[in-house]
Amino acid sequence: MLLVLVFLLILCGFLWNYKRQLKIADITDKYIFITGCDTGFGNLAARTFDKRGFRVIAACLTESGEAALKAQTSDRLHTVLLDVTDPENVKRTGEWVKNHVGEKGLWGLINNAGVVGVLAPTDWLTVEDYREPIEVNLFGLINVTLHMLPMVKKAQGRVINVSSIGGRLAFSGGGYAPSKYAVEGFNDSLRRDMKAFGVHVSCIEPGLFQTGMSDPVKATEKKCAVWKQLSPDIKQQYGEAYIEKSLAKLKSSASFVNVDLSLVVECMDHALTSLFPKSRYIAGKDAKTFWIPLSHMPAVLQDFLLLRQKVELANPKTV
Repeated sequence: MLLVLVFLLILCGFLWNYKRQLKIADITDKYIFITGCDTGFGNLAARTFDKRGFRVIAACLTESGEAALKAQTSDRLHTVLLDVTDPENVKRTGEWVKNHVGEKGLWGLINNAGVVGVLAPTDWLTVEDYREPIEVNLFGLINVTLHMLPMVKKAQGRVINVSSIGGRLAFSGGGYAPSKYAVEGFNDSLRRDMKAFGVHVSCIEPGLFQTGMSDPVKATEKKCAVWKQLSPDIKQQYGEAYIEKSLAKLKSSASFVNVDLSLVVECMDHALTSLFPKSRYIAGKDAKTFWIPLSHMPAVLQDFLLLRQKVELANPKTV
């Protein structure tokens, strides 16, 4: 009886793996729209899917990013300038894409554009510090999705939302984690709403990757700028050496940062081309071995492990 059970488990595992390897038949007539293509994941995705034969429409924030991408890709790839926080810009882009794809519709929408914003203790921040990452990462993503969704429904295609391990664990104060938590909620409701239309919705949760968003120098500059604006009381509580110590902590964690951006693009590729795409993809060793497992653990254990990485305050009782 035990042997039969083991055999059935092995067979189920084989069939499950086989099912995941089944691909769509043709990609050369399929349009995909990708946001945030100036650098990072979006840039690599646009170049990769252009080489694969997709009809890529790459949205860039800057003219320089647009020009650089065009120089590295084929004539099939089209670019548009898009600020996802500008409603009129998003509306015009949606109309242009609709005319461009015609009756074929849009096979893939990859919501990749995002910013980190200021990562700092909550009591250092103002509501304005929260606004930028929430406007870009959440409202920008939702607005782009709403304008592209009719075309994705027409093609019975795919929506891929790039979230983060920051959508599963809040590892720092600031607007980044709240925006990504909200993206996870939007992704889940959208996935269920679109099932009846034959549209697959997937969420990618990358760990810490070496991109412009995770540049430690920029992160430190932003934190230092906020520090200069703090009241003397807050500075006394944290101590003048806090910034220097937190930078040292940041440098010590650099070895855990993933450098291979293709790990995320491979998730995008599977979500676009598999007959049975996953609902969630986890990218990066740190995400698979630490962040995501930790997100399932009790809050007391999460707090213990994450607080070990925090800098000790100089005078927390001088309130």
